[in-house]
Amino acid sequence: MKKRWFVYVLLNKRGDAYTGLTYDETPDRRLDEHNGLKPGGAKYTRARRPWEIIYVESGFEGRSEAQSRELEIKKDRKFKALLKNVT
Repeated sequence: MKKRWFVYVLLNKRGDAYTGLTYDETPDRRLDEHNGLKPGGAKYTRARRPWEIIYVESGFEGRSEAQSRELEIKKDRKFKALLKNVT
């Protein structure tokens, strides 16, 4: 499988959402890191486990494009609220 950029949104049982990005074959490796199954993961997610992926976007040309989309999602509270209500 070819590596590519993903932007993803995670949700935990408390209703906290986390938006991140990764360059990988799938975002599953990052989910395992956020859930403590592999070393790594963000400091924010360590104390708020477990997480599940609720949204993924792919097809970004490079890191800067993925980071721009990540920032858009982080700022869009209505979008994240909609995602929480769908799951």
